[in-house]
Amino acid sequence: MHDPSRAPHQVRDRAVRIQHFRPSVFSEMRDLAVRTGAVDMGQGAPAMAAPAALTAAVAAAVEKGLNQYSPAAGLPELRAAVASYRRRTTGVRYRPDTEVVVTAGATEALSAALLALCDPGDEVLAFDPCYDAYSACAELAGARLVTVPLAARDGGFVLDEAALRSGFGPRTRVLLFNSPHNPTGKVFTDEELAVVAALCREHGVIVVADEVYEHLAYDGRPHRTIAALPGMRERTLVVSGAGKTFNVTGWRIGWACGPAPLVDALLSVKQFVTFAAGTPFQAAVAGALWDVESWAVELREELSARRDLLTAGLQAAGLPAFPGEGGYFVLADVRGWGYRDDVEFCRDLPARAGVVAIPCSAFHHRANAPRWLARFAFCKSTEAVAEAVARLGAAGGAGAGR
Repeated sequence: MHDPSRAPHQVRDRAVRIQHFRPSVFSEMRDLAVRTGAVDMGQGAPAMAAPAALTAAVAAAVEKGLNQYSPAAGLPELRAAVASYRRRTTGVRYRPDTEVVVTAGATEALSAALLALCDPGDEVLAFDPCYDAYSACAELAGARLVTVPLAARDGGFVLDEAALRSGFGPRTRVLLFNSPHNPTGKVFTDEELAVVAALCREHGVIVVADEVYEHLAYDGRPHRTIAALPGMRERTLVVSGAGKTFNVTGWRIGWACGPAPLVDALLSVKQFVTFAAGTPFQAAVAGALWDVESWAVELREELSARRDLLTAGLQAAGLPAFPGEGGYFVLADVRGWGYRDDVEFCRDLPARAGVVAIPCSAFHHRANAPRWLARFAFCKSTEAVAEAVARLGAAGGAGAGR
């Protein structure tokens, strides 16, 4: 018989470490775009087409019967193609059988790397602002994300060496290093890379280098991998993938390259998470990587033209913009329209201008971080960028004061 005096135990619906994992401002802005019919310049999902030969290769792989599990480390032909293009484009050599692993997108590689490398109480260092998944990946590993600011200067963002040096401590295990950088669009210079590398060597820190935008550095800037610097190959896991390179973010094909012990550690986690990424997609990407350089030239030209259109439009609308040196994004100063809070600006923007952007504060992890920057994505169709620019211009011309 039921005893009402004995209350049932309350079920705890989530682990303590993910209590604060809730729908983010990104979901809010996407919903706003749908509800208002605004031009969505927030999400970094490319609107450009994938190479026709690449999509045809997927169909051919399916027809050929490549529809079962691949090896946990990935198809051998994809690992060979990754090793080859890394040697061609960066000069760094990797053994495809032991130093390359294929993942279900780059974010899985980042998460598996931190799960494999960090113990509870370790610290993961990153630049602020940073990709929002970094903090979640660190917390899932039981580590703590420590961020140091990039310095916003006229004309862009620069490395603050003193701030970076102060971020290293006795518990620092990993530096998450992203170049080209999301959300600022910064491409780190050779001199800055040398400083970062020297501090990592000095403190015995492993680098997980997020290079998903490696082919998207503009205006003749070269992409340099930190793994190529003296003493860095043996302490660096380089993460990249097909999504941003070939406009196929939904395929979820990523990879990590590094010394065999680090790759083996990552694989030891990855095998119990997704085990393997989509086999026909791996086969198609393997073929495309052998000619990735010529494709990347066309993609950079296409994207840089859209970046220039968006940047000029933001400036003309009264929203001063930082130059997007690489990647998909341009940051604009919302104080040009009289705002002091980027979340408020982005919540008002769909009704005011018919455009959606992302508040840069969503990428910040410091209490005193600036709140006057909004991120606009230019990886959209030329028509969408032009329409957003026209709408911003009309809204700005109607009076920027609040």
